[in-house]
Formats: sequence, C-alpha cells, structure tokens
Amino acid sequence: LDEFANAVCETCRLNDLSNGYVRLVVTRGPGHLGLTPDGCGPPNVIIIADDIQLYPEELYENGLKIISVPTRRINAAALPPAVKSLNYLNNILAKIEAKKVGFLEALMLNDKGEIAECTGDNVFIVSKGTIFTPPLDAGSLRGITRGAVMDLAEEIGYEVREQALTRYDLWTAEECFLTGTAAEVIPCVEVDHRAIGDGNPGKVSKSLISKFREKVRIDGTKL
Repeated sequence: LDEFANAVCETCRLNDLSNGYVRLVVTRGPGHLGLTPDGCGPPNVIIIADDIQLYPEELYENGLKIISVPTRRINAAALPPAVKSLNYLNNILAKIEAKKVGFLEALMLNDKGEIAECTGDNVFIVSKGTIFTPPLDAGSLRGITRGAVMDLAEEIGYEVREQALTRYDLWTAEECFLTGTAAEVIPCVEVDHRAIGDGNPGKVSKSLISKFREKVRIDGTKL
C-alpha cells in the first residue's frame, strides 16, 4: 500500500495536480486476442491523475435534477457490483438515455424495480430524519465515498440504514443526495419531474457536503 501511495503522489506531482481525480487501473497485462485471460502478464498498473468536474458548481448550491431510465442495472449475479471494473457499458447506455431528454444524471433500477444507483453515483435519501441507501445486493457499487459519507453521517449523529428502496421512497423523501469519487456529495432536488421535499437542498445534505469537504482537506497523504 505504501508503494501505491508513493506512486500516486508522484504521479500527482508530475502532473502538477493538488486538487483533482485519481484512478488506479490494474490489468492482467498484455496477452493474445480472445476472451481467456490465460497467458496474460505480467500485470500492469496504470495511474491516471487529472482534473474532473462531473457537475457545475452551482448544482452543489441549487441541487441536481435526475430521471429514471429504461436501462436496468446489470443483475448482481451476472456482474457483481462490488467489482470496480472499466466495464461501464451499462452505465453509459443509461447516461445516454438521460442526456437525450436533458438530464445530467440517470437513476438506474435493478431487475426488481428497486433503486440500484445512478450511472456514476450512489443514492441516498433522508426520511423522518434517518438516512437510507440501497444495499449492495440491489446493484449498487461499494463506493469509497459512499462508505466515507455513511461514517461521517453516523459521527454527527444521524442513523444510516441500508435498505431496499423504490422510486416511491425517493419521490416522497425529505431529501436526496448522491455520492461519488468525482461528484463527492451533491444534493438532488428533483427526480422524474417531481420535487424532493421543498425542492431545495436540505439541511442534512448541506451538512454532509460541508463535513465531507472539510475531511478531504485534512485526511490523506500529503504530496
């Protein structure tokens, strides 16, 4: 882990990057054409360090509007969501559907009609003061930011539950927010043309945005 951390820091320094996005890609290494990985190697590690901004800054103040799309999240038995891979076709198709109707992000359901995640973010709602997020077996990624925000929420006194959620739960929630490595924490104020709560970012979302930004400025390895 120390070797990885040093390599990431060096990549950031070489790219003159102090506030940006880092992606680590581990491959099996070069191999022959075909589907079998036999004969590949040695493994390679690729470190990508660059600027990224998924959403305009004003959406962190005013909130994001999203829409549910026909493309369903791949069944967890077919492609485990715990595996963070570069196989983004499922997410890309959903993103295209959202963009075609004027939305920056899409809400993806699983084959049961439950909420899985957005194309690049985990989904959270606030209902009666409790924070809910879909469980991993609903098709959601075990996001690093997801876990960090769950810990932060509990630290400041909120109850957090992993529970199967439907669009009705989202439509009737007091608040909604999304989390992701690039998105960090962003409030969501409208889903499927329905306002969430009073249609403005709520106090829980605002609190977590503030706490998360404070945490990322303090924690981590200094360059």
